[in-house]
Amino acid sequence: MAITPWRATCIQIDSKVASSATSKQETWGIIEANLANAIAKIEEACTGPTPPKLVVLPEFAFQGPPRATPVSEWIERACAAIPGPITDPLADVARKFGIYIAGNHFEVDAKWPDRYFNSSFLLDPKGEVILRYRRINTASWTSPHDILDQYREAYGEDGIFPVVETELGRMAIFPCGEVAVPELSRVFMLRGAEILLHPSNEPANARADAAKICRAAENMCYLISTNISGSIGFSDTERGGHSQIVDFNGNYAAFEKSDLESIACSAIIDVDALQAARRDTNMGNGLLRTRFEMYRDYYAKADIYPANQLSEKAFETYAELTPVQQKAIANAEKAGILR
Repeated sequence: MAITPWRATCIQIDSKVASSATSKQETWGIIEANLANAIAKIEEACTGPTPPKLVVLPEFAFQGPPRATPVSEWIERACAAIPGPITDPLADVARKFGIYIAGNHFEVDAKWPDRYFNSSFLLDPKGEVILRYRRINTASWTSPHDILDQYREAYGEDGIFPVVETELGRMAIFPCGEVAVPELSRVFMLRGAEILLHPSNEPANARADAAKICRAAENMCYLISTNISGSIGFSDTERGGHSQIVDFNGNYAAFEKSDLESIACSAIIDVDALQAARRDTNMGNGLLRTRFEMYRDYYAKADIYPANQLSEKAFETYAELTPVQQKAIANAEKAGILR
């Protein structure tokens, strides 16, 4: 069935960092102020001359990162369930304007109450959570890979690499630095994704921009990447900006060069054109001539960062992960990657 071209908009906004607060009340005052700012910008985009069908918010837009806050303290003061008190007001906006809203926040799950996840989500025009992805490639908080057997039993493979079918096309979502992990976007494409949603919170630079172009082009997907404005969450001096929409050929459909709050990064998404390009038999179709089976054995033998290392006990501070990191280094030495 044909999909009519539609508009996506990046909501590039500032975010105050909640980890600087000294109480739960103060923390949620910051979160609610960030949420109100995000909603105001979404409403501005939706009442303008070219309203979008989908908007993407930055990573850490509401809480900011925990920085050095111990895990149990961050859970108690700042984390929330999905759906929950952060997504619920956004769901009201989704219903009001009949749009999809993608975002990101630190999430708790009753199955693992002593952990939190860096979770990205998508709300549909009914305000329902139709997509949730918890960051896999991380060394700062619990990954599904750290509790892989438990996680797979609870949520299955669809819960690890989720892709959702919508009236706008098939979508996947992942945050920030995971754009530099080629395998993740590849798996999403192999599971059918046509549109990669990318909430981000990173310093604007050429390396990050290049990764976004590569992920879109090599997978023949649209990539809608919204970065934070102002200073990034982990730094008071490094600046964000460079929100961008990259088409399936790796060309910019929209690019916000500034690090100011903006809704100007907006473009038309044409999924039917993407599908036609994937079927093309000329040299421009890299997917059609990629020989995936040639690499299968190498990936099957790759075993660097060990799974299930946090299955029995969560961690409180980053320093406690040192033994796991040492195992990863030893595995890389054994594989001949490190000398």
